[in-house]
This record gives sequence, C-alpha cells and structure tokens, in this order.
Amino acid sequence: MDISFIVLLFLIGFIGSFLSGMVGIGGSIIKYPLLFYIPPIFGFVAFTAHEVSGISAIQVFFSTISGVFVYRRGGYLNKALILYMGSSILIGSFLGGYGSKLLDEGQINLVYGVLALSASILMFLPKKGLDEIPLDQVKFNGILAIILSFIVGLASGIVGAAGAFILVPIMLVVLKIPTRMTIATSLAITFISSIGSTVGKAMTGQVLLIPSIIMVVASIIASPLGGQFGKKVNTKVLQRLLAILIVVTVVKIWMGIFGKTSF
Repeated sequence: MDISFIVLLFLIGFIGSFLSGMVGIGGSIIKYPLLFYIPPIFGFVAFTAHEVSGISAIQVFFSTISGVFVYRRGGYLNKALILYMGSSILIGSFLGGYGSKLLDEGQINLVYGVLALSASILMFLPKKGLDEIPLDQVKFNGILAIILSFIVGLASGIVGAAGAFILVPIMLVVLKIPTRMTIATSLAITFISSIGSTVGKAMTGQVLLIPSIIMVVASIIASPLGGQFGKKVNTKVLQRLLAILIVVTVVKIWMGIFGKTSF
C-alpha cells in the first residue's frame, strides 16, 4: 500500500475520531463520507460502500471504547440506559451488519442518507431545560428506548456505523437526557452496537484489514483527546457542532445519491 495513502487514511481517522470523541459519536457520520469521497480526490481508488461500511464498523468499535474511558468518571454514564438501549441495539446492529451483504451500494448509501437526514432534523428541534436536570434524577421511557435503539441498530449496522449520530439526537430530543450524560452514555451504547455490526460485517467478508488497522490506530490516539477537549467545552457549543457536522454530511450524501444513483 502506498505510504501517501496510509498517511491520508490516518489523517481521516484522526480528524474524524477527535471530533467524534468531542461530541460523543462513534465517528461514522464524519468518516463514512470522508472515506467514500476523499481518496478519489487524491487519485486513489475509491472504496465501495461495502468496504467503507466494513472499515467504519471496525474503527467505531475502538473509537467508542476509548471515549468511554474518558467519561467513565464523573457520574455521566447512565447504567440503566446503557442496559436497555445497549442490549436492544446489539441485536439490531448484528442483524443489520449481517444482512447488509444482500444490499447493493446504492441501497447502503440510501440508508445512510436517511439516517443522517433524520439526525439533522432532530438536532434542530428544541431541547430547553435538559441541562438543568440533576444527573441523579434523570428518568426515561424504557420501552421507547428499547424500540428506538433496535431500529437505530438495524439501520446503522447496515452502514457499518454504531448509530451514535442518530442516537445522540434521539436521547436529547425524545428521551430528554442531559447533554453530557447523553455524550458519555451514547459512547457506551454505540460501543455495544459496534460489536454487533463488526461481527456481522466480518462474517460476510466486508472488512479490509490494512485500512481498518490504520483507522483503528488513529482512533485510539485521537478519540480520548477529543473526549478530554469536549469535557471543557460548553454544552450548547457541542450541540451546535454536532448539528453542523450532521447537516454537512446530509447535504453531501444526498447530492451523491441523486447525482450518481437511481432507484
């Protein structure tokens, strides 16, 4: 593999993981389009949607566990929410990751586009008073959490994501979880989700070993740095940053769907 290609993959992984650690997402919302569109710009062969989703699944597994270690202290992890949503999303992500082999490239991109569009809409809905709730008094609808996390797991498993980019706005807007608890807990839930999607992708031969290793190394370095930085940033800034990242990705993905794909 060309050394310049290795450096490019590392930079994509580092930048994406730093931002994902900061805003509490697994990073696929950032790295999926970067892996899909950036290499061809520099003259390298483009990854297929199956390859990108396989690389993303492996990378997210390591970036989320690194981020969880940063937030494990301070009372930000909601263990009940992790149990409810983690168990449900694990089943959904495995089914989605395993079944994605049956979908073509355009269908995988379409699923990703729908997820990103849904996340962008949710991020702009009002979230007043969330961060005024004491962390030890946070309550949520368990059945709703289970249903939503299963759906998220199924869809995100298809695209090799852990689903945090849609999970975070769901937790903020629908379940009414405070921002910092959402960021910390979503990392733990998406780590569990990434287990299912990674196993499903690996079992169906959708994982490229060398690019995955490069992205993992970048994630292990960058995700904790992003997490540490995110703990010092105002929660409103984190919400706005996540919203911007999601909207930019939505625009790019849907331009690609309408420009290159027919259904």
